[in-house]
Amino acid sequence: MEEVDVDHITTDIPAQKCPLVCESASHACINRDDSLLTGPVFKNPVCKVYRFQTVDGKWMLVREQMEECTLSFSIPRQLLSLYIQEDMKRIQELRELGELSPHWDNLRKEVMTRYGGIISSYQDTLAELDKITGPSFKPSCCKAQKSLEFIPVNLHTQRMRVTCPRKADAFYDIVTVGAPAAHFQGFKCGGLQRLLSRYEAEKKSFSTAYQCIYYSPEHTAKAQEVLSTMSHLHPLIASLADQLLQAAQEHSSPGLKDALKNLSDKVRPHRTPNLHHHSGYPFSSLASEQMNMSARHISVRKHSCKITSITLIPSLCASSSPPTHLALSPGDWREQLCPLVTRLKECVTEVVERAKRAMTFVLLQEAACSIPQGLLLQQRRDVVFSQALAALSCGFIMRLYAGMEDKGFLRQLHLVGLVAQFESLLSTYSEEIGMLEDMEIGISDLNRVVFRITEAKTDDLSDLQPLVCGRRDHVTVEVPLPRLVFQSLPEEIKEGKPVRVFPVLFNVGINEQQTIAERFGDISLQERINQKNFEILEAYYKSLSEKVPLECLPCFQTQTDLKELLETLGQNVVTKKKKNVEILWLAGTICRRLNGIRFTSCKSAKDRTSMSVTLEQCALLRDEHQLSKDYFIRALDCMRREGCRIENVQKNIRCRKYAFNMLQLMAFPKCYRPPEGTYGKVDS
Repeated sequence: MEEVDVDHITTDIPAQKCPLVCESASHACINRDDSLLTGPVFKNPVCKVYRFQTVDGKWMLVREQMEECTLSFSIPRQLLSLYIQEDMKRIQELRELGELSPHWDNLRKEVMTRYGGIISSYQDTLAELDKITGPSFKPSCCKAQKSLEFIPVNLHTQRMRVTCPRKADAFYDIVTVGAPAAHFQGFKCGGLQRLLSRYEAEKKSFSTAYQCIYYSPEHTAKAQEVLSTMSHLHPLIASLADQLLQAAQEHSSPGLKDALKNLSDKVRPHRTPNLHHHSGYPFSSLASEQMNMSARHISVRKHSCKITSITLIPSLCASSSPPTHLALSPGDWREQLCPLVTRLKECVTEVVERAKRAMTFVLLQEAACSIPQGLLLQQRRDVVFSQALAALSCGFIMRLYAGMEDKGFLRQLHLVGLVAQFESLLSTYSEEIGMLEDMEIGISDLNRVVFRITEAKTDDLSDLQPLVCGRRDHVTVEVPLPRLVFQSLPEEIKEGKPVRVFPVLFNVGINEQQTIAERFGDISLQERINQKNFEILEAYYKSLSEKVPLECLPCFQTQTDLKELLETLGQNVVTKKKKNVEILWLAGTICRRLNGIRFTSCKSAKDRTSMSVTLEQCALLRDEHQLSKDYFIRALDCMRREGCRIENVQKNIRCRKYAFNMLQLMAFPKCYRPPEGTYGKVDS
């Protein structure tokens, strides 16, 4: 994007009237096809239509459409329910540890009390959210409200649709949302990135005082993974064993072979008598260490469970037909298998119980040496992640519906996944540096999210709402589609293959506080974030180019090679330049070229975000649709004065003024300054 000379901003010249054709706060000027392209979770549209001149003297019609998203509230509600269930389960697992020494029993009670407090707080928040009716967004003036802390600030989608002579219609989507941050908890001590780093350092010293072993976040995550695996293992193997007996009772050789193979696949990784020493076990080193320690605290029944003695079950599938002694006596198949299946179930029960107790004790130690700071940080992380996930889910659904007829996009979806590019305009000074530290962790935590596309039970709106399941460290968002739409998807997606999303965050502060940070403060956080996320974006492009033909990606008028764009972005990321907004322009361009999901944020997605969105839209009109240079500034001013973004300001603060003053705007890059008469001192 070229730097635009916008020194004013002055009022429109009387002879150059703002080219707004019509506006609507309803569906009156919305093409009904658009609703099919945005999905069932968007509502309360605002539409503005403009007419601009192209370089060849023709006219293009441009329609802006901004909508709220019901996921602003539904995703946080579902997440809160998951958090409550997960913490209640944790309390139950702690109870099931049995008798402990007085020292550990007291710590257990303290941890359970803390978890109980979190559960109670989340239940209260959920009850408050259930009372809310009305708009489907949280206005900026409520960003620090306790009952709404899990809700993203000012989440909206915006689509620009362009109709040009001799060219197919094109549309460009963006999601705008306030930076995911814990405003209610405040930023006096910084945000999550700083708080977590300090906490991990302090926890090592706490572990000595509490007579427990220090476990890194990675080890703790592995313990939680083992607990989750064990919870699913027992009923799964029991079900497969019952299928085996059913096949034997029906004298079905093919059914028996299938059941044997399925059962063997599940039993084999766990059939060693020394589970925690098994080299293939995903938690071997920690399990080995903790099994020994937990034995001093947990009374475990000294039952010798030798799963390896049941060698018949896994080995049955090695033969192409049932064993001879079974094949000769089909009437006795079930009788002969019953004792083996019973022994298998008993041994699996024993393994599961031992593993669960050991891992629960690991988590008890981790919680004990982190009270109370660790659980407070977990609450903060829950809040930030909830806001980030609501925004991501909104963007994913909008992008999915828009790409339903694009075979290349659908192929990319299941082979690689999508990049989700978050643009942030926060400064690295004062409270906003804490917001950016929160946002960095919140966006990074989205790596724990996968999407699964399912077939809706009916085409009713209620059956097309996304569902959230899983646990804190692994969240799945199920997106139901209407039957006819679902049937058109690639088989891999229809079979339930999870779709990954690769979140990247780029930040460039543009306000007067960033000027202070650049002259007298520290911008290393911004530099580190941009460098780290450039590497993620570069790795995504490499993976994409290996698995998907680049012909599957969208075509743009600007034919700059993607690899060249990435190289230019990499150079800008390491260049020492004040308010280098070219980083944001390049990252946004690359995201669109990669079929990605675009997000733009500032503190409340209202003022700086509006300047960015309108600038991006006008740049797209110029670069992709030959907007006349004489019309560029007029189009930019018109969108900022009369477009959807000023309506967003009105929705948030009941005033049609961007929250800037003249002194602040002098520090802004010129192309981010609004026209005269559209800004002033307001409560935001």
